[in-house]
Amino acid sequence: MRPILLQGHTRSLTQIKYNPDGDMLMTASKDKVANIWYSHNGERVGTYEGHQGSLWTIDCNKTTTLVVTGSADNTARLWHAETGRQLHVWEFKTAVKRVEFSHDDQYVLMVTEERMGYKGTIQVFAVDASRPEQSNEPVVVITPSPSKATVAAWSYLDKYIVAGHENGTLALYDWKREEAVLTAPGHEETITDLQMWKDGSYFITSSKDHTARLFETNTLNPLKIYKSNTNVNTATMTPTQDLVVLGGGQSASEVTTTSSRQGKFEARFYHKIFEDEVGTVKGHFGPINTLAMQPDGKGFASGGEDGYVRLHHFDADYFEFKYDY
Repeated sequence: MRPILLQGHTRSLTQIKYNPDGDMLMTASKDKVANIWYSHNGERVGTYEGHQGSLWTIDCNKTTTLVVTGSADNTARLWHAETGRQLHVWEFKTAVKRVEFSHDDQYVLMVTEERMGYKGTIQVFAVDASRPEQSNEPVVVITPSPSKATVAAWSYLDKYIVAGHENGTLALYDWKREEAVLTAPGHEETITDLQMWKDGSYFITSSKDHTARLFETNTLNPLKIYKSNTNVNTATMTPTQDLVVLGGGQSASEVTTTSSRQGKFEARFYHKIFEDEVGTVKGHFGPINTLAMQPDGKGFASGGEDGYVRLHHFDADYFEFKYDY
């Protein structure tokens, strides 16, 4: 499995995401630009330029006509996917750390940072694809307490918003009533990523406590735990095999003191049911910050602290893999 190396960023990657069809890959980086690529050959389609600070997050709607980005310049921006034209700017008091379109494409959730006396929030904005100008007034503002939200995602049918927090807890928010329906202890340390299964019935989280975990959406009951021996920055699930993929490694501040092998910069595959590590994919020269799985399960991409995106297409023997138990 030889990866395609995408060299489109000058600083570390913060989030990468496939569009729902899986033919495009979007990448956000600390170098202030977002890129969009063809996922089958790694050709760059275009760049979204306009942010004045590091980009933290990116998403697109179901038809890949609109792209939304969130940045450290205290704005979220809406773009025309095909032309790269900026359609709208939402301004905030603090950085925007996570954005995601709802399943019906009518709303976007945005997680804002806690800074300078401003509380961290989860805000929902209405998006009307038929016109470029959007409302600057949020439909809903949720203020997580006592700990700020670091990641969030829509549940099935956009019924709830699931959020992971800095203190490791999870919360299920009835967003229309702006209240937490359920909270649960998720991890011992900060939750770094949260990705939903395709039907929204369960999700995977990663954390600085060296684990990734599966939780049921309705109850927030823990289902599985995958243990690593280093920080886990991101985790994703494969739709065709019973596997999960973890990415992470030593924090950037410690990397200079170790070789790349000791830094544990591989993408690590675990069996979803039995929790055993079954394989690794090496390549990055720094921690893996973000992982994305192609919706059809035929490949995955990883974005690292080294500024590279590695685009992998699985070989035929991957699909014949059977776990001996």
